[in-house]
Amino acid sequence: MFSKQTVAPEVANPKDWSPTSWKEFPIKQLPTYPDKAELERVYRELKNNPPLITSWEIQALKDKLAEVASGEGFLLQGGDCAESFDGCESPKIVNLLKVLLQMSFILIHEMETPVVRVGRIAGQYAKPRSRDFEMVEGEKIHNYRGDLINSINPTREDRVPDPQRLLTGYNKAALTLNFLRALADEGFADLHHPEYWELDFMRENEYYKEYEEMVNSIQKAVSFMETITPNSFNTAQRVNIYTSHESLNLHYDSAQTRKVPRREGWFNLSAHMVWLGNRTRDLDGAHVEYLRGIRNPVGIKIGPNYDLDHTLKLINRLNPIHEQGKIVLISRFGKDEVEEGLPDLIRHIKHEGMPVVWSCDPMHGNTFATNDDFKTRNFDDIVSEIRKTFAIHRDQGSYLGGVHLELTGDNVTECVGGAKGLHEGELHNNYETYCDPRLNYQQSLEMAFLIAKEWKKSHA
Repeated sequence: MFSKQTVAPEVANPKDWSPTSWKEFPIKQLPTYPDKAELERVYRELKNNPPLITSWEIQALKDKLAEVASGEGFLLQGGDCAESFDGCESPKIVNLLKVLLQMSFILIHEMETPVVRVGRIAGQYAKPRSRDFEMVEGEKIHNYRGDLINSINPTREDRVPDPQRLLTGYNKAALTLNFLRALADEGFADLHHPEYWELDFMRENEYYKEYEEMVNSIQKAVSFMETITPNSFNTAQRVNIYTSHESLNLHYDSAQTRKVPRREGWFNLSAHMVWLGNRTRDLDGAHVEYLRGIRNPVGIKIGPNYDLDHTLKLINRLNPIHEQGKIVLISRFGKDEVEEGLPDLIRHIKHEGMPVVWSCDPMHGNTFATNDDFKTRNFDDIVSEIRKTFAIHRDQGSYLGGVHLELTGDNVTECVGGAKGLHEGELHNNYETYCDPRLNYQQSLEMAFLIAKEWKKSHA
């Protein structure tokens, strides 16, 4: 059992760091903006805008993650691969919140442990790319890097990095957060009204009977508590939902990084949690330099062919005093490589006494292209990596405390498999993603039941 740790001011506020010190370091995955004057003007405007979230919300999440690291909770992190500005619509936001809530209710009911909900939402507008440029009809143009940077439209003009999109991203994130908070605070998650979380097409799923029994069980529990409790059962009506995105566009993140009254250090007030991707993990790189100075929880993606010494140094760079709830280590090896790559990492993290939250991203290592050139993932492959990851943590005496999923609340056809048996020939029916394929509504709920079953094996 780990104890919570207070951060010393000199660690929370390193004297050789500032929100823009990253500019002195080599940077990857951030294209050059042609109009430097416009970029600076936009940066100043973003810097002066009100923060999207608060430092006490960040601290609340960190406290909950500290409990997860101690085996006293579970992290459910999920949402879009890359949000689009056009996707800032009430039905999409409602559906994503709905499926995250329903998944968390399933996990809580089946696992009997608190669940921390973190959405890939209200800021996940940028994506790393393996190439800077692509060829379209014989013309070399910038690759699409997410709506925060350029347009999906495949023309030379639309693909030029545009600073104005940073402001649009901020505004879209603010609208999304405002609606999320209203829903979460004003009864959308009210356990008195399970019809809000009903899914019509779940009736076709093999887990529907379990789902129906779970809903009835929750209703009975709520009625019982209200019978014996004289006060209003407010916790049955409100939930906490936190936001996260990959810290990729450092102009966007650093503009919203600031000090706050009565707290030490700097906070990125554009999201509760940010993460470091596989392509930006250089110890002497700009992204690591930026992330080492903020007080937010930070995720680190770890995939195949990682360097163990580098990884240990990276964790120490971002969390030199081993603060609880600071680091979420997100493994993403793929079902065929996780058994080879993960055990040694767990052993060394334990040996070093690093208090990380272990999470599993079973999506990114299991992507393939169909004969029709659809990028997809197989539901069974995703489940396989989750099962293997749970088993490895059990064997190592470690605790897998979370999952990191790309999913949507819409009924898309992007990942094959699942109880409904979606096959490759159906992918074209409703394939919406600009980047990576996501689990749909039904697949996500089915996944929650399977995750709970694997978790219970570790606590039998």
